[in-house]
Amino acid sequence: MITGTGRTVSPVLVARETELDRLVAAVVAVPSVVVVEGEAGIGKTRLVAELAVRPEVAGLRWLKGGCGQVREPFPLGPVVEALRGRATELSGAALSPVTGALRALLPELQDVLPQAPPSLEDRAAELHRVLRGLVEVLAALGPAVLVLEDLHWADQQTVEFLAYLVRALPAGLSVVLTYRGEEADPALRAVTTRPADTITSEHLALRPLDVAGTRALAAAILQTQEVSAEFAEHLCARSSGLPLAVQELLAMLRTQGKLIRWKGGWARRALDELDVPAGVRAPVQERVGRMPAGARAVTEAAAVLRLAVPAAMLVEVAGVSGTEALDEALDSGLLTEQGGLVAFRHVLAAEAVYEGVTLGRRQALHAAAAVAIRTLRPTPLGQVAHHLRHAGRPDEWVAAAVAAAEHAVGLGNDAEAARLLEEVLRHAGLDPVRRAELTIRLGWAATYTLRIPAIGEMLEEALRHDLPRSLRGELRILLALYLDTIRVDDLRVRQAFADAIPDLVELPELAAWAMVGMGVPTTTDVPFAERLPWLERALETVPADGEPGPRVFVLGKVAMIFVSSGDPRWWALTERILEETGGRPVGRREVGAYRSIGGTAVDAGHHRVAMRLLEAALDAGRGASGSARDDLSLRASLALARYYGGAWDGLREELTELREQCGNRPHERLHVDLIVACLAPAPSRLDAARVMLAGLIRDLRVRGDLDMAAAPVTTLLRLASVGDGAGVALAETADVVAGWEARDLWPIGVRAVAAVTEALLSAGRQPEAAELVRRYEIRLRGMDAPLAVPALAQAYGHLDAHAGRWARAAERYGEAAAAYAELPALYDAAQAVEQQAACLFALGDPGAGPALTRAIEAYTRLEARWDLDRATQLGRRWGLRPTSRIRPGQDGEAEGLSARQSQVARLAAKGLTNQEIARQMFLSPKTVDKHLGVAMRKLGARSRTELGRHLGGTPGS
Repeated sequence: MITGTGRTVSPVLVARETELDRLVAAVVAVPSVVVVEGEAGIGKTRLVAELAVRPEVAGLRWLKGGCGQVREPFPLGPVVEALRGRATELSGAALSPVTGALRALLPELQDVLPQAPPSLEDRAAELHRVLRGLVEVLAALGPAVLVLEDLHWADQQTVEFLAYLVRALPAGLSVVLTYRGEEADPALRAVTTRPADTITSEHLALRPLDVAGTRALAAAILQTQEVSAEFAEHLCARSSGLPLAVQELLAMLRTQGKLIRWKGGWARRALDELDVPAGVRAPVQERVGRMPAGARAVTEAAAVLRLAVPAAMLVEVAGVSGTEALDEALDSGLLTEQGGLVAFRHVLAAEAVYEGVTLGRRQALHAAAAVAIRTLRPTPLGQVAHHLRHAGRPDEWVAAAVAAAEHAVGLGNDAEAARLLEEVLRHAGLDPVRRAELTIRLGWAATYTLRIPAIGEMLEEALRHDLPRSLRGELRILLALYLDTIRVDDLRVRQAFADAIPDLVELPELAAWAMVGMGVPTTTDVPFAERLPWLERALETVPADGEPGPRVFVLGKVAMIFVSSGDPRWWALTERILEETGGRPVGRREVGAYRSIGGTAVDAGHHRVAMRLLEAALDAGRGASGSARDDLSLRASLALARYYGGAWDGLREELTELREQCGNRPHERLHVDLIVACLAPAPSRLDAARVMLAGLIRDLRVRGDLDMAAAPVTTLLRLASVGDGAGVALAETADVVAGWEARDLWPIGVRAVAAVTEALLSAGRQPEAAELVRRYEIRLRGMDAPLAVPALAQAYGHLDAHAGRWARAAERYGEAAAAYAELPALYDAAQAVEQQAACLFALGDPGAGPALTRAIEAYTRLEARWDLDRATQLGRRWGLRPTSRIRPGQDGEAEGLSARQSQVARLAAKGLTNQEIARQMFLSPKTVDKHLGVAMRKLGARSRTELGRHLGGTPGS
């Protein structure tokens, strides 16, 4: 029989040999990104530790950092931890001036970093510069392995950095990321979902051990050849196959003396005595209960601290003297020491110990911890606030939490600031004015986070009290913005903006913003004539001087509404914005103005100017002024512009990448989904496409995003018009079509008029079709609506063709095709040409064949399979034998390059990097990499040098 503590950790890795081999193979194939995913206690940390001692990685520098359960206002914590002690290794490195932006983040490296560059006076721009600097420092430390653990606790900026790093991964760097899959943020998962083809990628999902694995692990821990099968089965069941739980259960049994020798191995003395709960809690708590008092005090202090601290600090918090208690706690195997810092070996064990500490003792330990960790540099302000709260010191907790939130905002870590402030507002007793002030801070921090917390009730609670006017006004506009974001009742949103305006007299920028909110066409109950004066008041109210960002933002919002309503004054406002920004937006507000106008200009048919604005905003964002959220939104709007314009080459691949990055951002996801749905129709998948489109239209209707619905409505009605489903499709889209008219979105809704007309005619409702076209024609007179000419010409062509007026219909379709091409809207132009050809066939006109050939060639370039199939069948009915066909697959392997592949290949042959090509072409580096790979395969080029020869030049020529 064995008693005492003894070994509780396996001396060898068990049942993970395959995963370790895959991990090693990926890490040495630089550059690479490896994800190790698994639940708590599954063995992620152990697997990475085994990697570190493999001979294959002996020549690689080891950079390691981890996230803590109690987050800090300091952003990029695990990355900072991995780099802060690397000054010696960076001495002599040729670092560019951009790395000087890291001096505040990494004061330990100040001796080797350049001087800090001038402030950009914009948090997003500063953050982007920091990200660039971190990537450069990592490149300078290569060849290296960057290990970041427990990323399910990562702050938002760490996730943004990882997304940036994967797009610009240095050649000598391998990245290993570990996280609990069930707790990982979707944005974190999206980072590594589709890395570039030039990056080695591996995803290891660790599973619980089976009985055989549990048996092998138990034998290794007990240093014997085997344990009984019965014992292994029971141990596996009780531990749920978690290696940590196996270790802790065995440790408990050994201390109880309940293990006996069995035929050279081990067995349970009595099977029914091992009636413990599954997991870790009970065995860990019992194990701690058997420790000497001093060791138990140290272990409880470590459980309260929850982070690695110097041994002396741990002893101080525990309230013990000497080192004997610390040594006994370390001998238990629950704690581990590395580099003079002591912490729990695993967070599950820490949680189990913490739950077993009595309330009074727990509060005393938290109080001692708050005092002790204030001496750390930099001071972990979030930890201080956490301990003061749980020490039962509410006033001190509030002060510390607010200080931590202010620090987080200063560092651009809005998500952490929002979390800290939300905890205070939910759990602290505050006077009304102080509550209002902190709620305002929370509201503004929340507007910049990827996932806005549920702050509506806190805003409303603050407004229930008698407050100074300016505080009340700011709370009210924040409530209006929050309600608008979560898409509650439109009239309630409008009323919230109206309530805010009288109280914002002293804050004219916010007053103008609220007036814009009154002018947005979000409800059918308020006519445009009632909304327009609010927009004009906003233009009069916004200050004409001072900081340009807020002013440009308001001008952009007003111009956006003017675009959607066909008011030509949007041009003058846009010119004013371009003049104030020099054509290059800087900061979130200016980028937002470009995005607002450009996104709506896409919907209204101003395709060329929309592309210019969106590309300028995206270029500025990638240069310094944007965020991951801005980048995603702009790329989604540009994808829609490409769809409408007919620039489909590489669009499907870009959409796949965008969809994976959208996470729970509904607006951007709907942008992407509607394009995917409109590209979906293929001869063999028409029913599936109808279902997808109908569901998407329902989602847009529920959210009130009617301005985005023209494309899916058009596609659904076109599909329905060729069969007997026109009536059903018209019913599914009727309220959306009516909504465009009720909201005065005539310049946007006209895009779908031809499809609605065709569906009405197919359903036998000719008078309604004619009335619809006449109504749009009358309402659009005098409006700035570039889609009006082609869309109405095509709709009148449908009316003429339905009546057998073939010559007039052919003329109308020709006018539509020419006007669509001018926008450009090449897909719509091809449809009009096909419809013209059908009329010319009916007339026996010899121009029918050439017209249809042009349409077929356009469909072939666009890879529009359903349209190509339909046009080909039309030609065959009239004796034409078209030869065009779509290449197999999305990229295909046919002879020759597509236009976009050729453009990427030529830029690569000139010596541009993928990053430079991506910036020039406004694509993601992953999409550039994919196009380049296809081009090189088609041309048989093995390098960029060979690519240059194939294209008639050499790299750099």
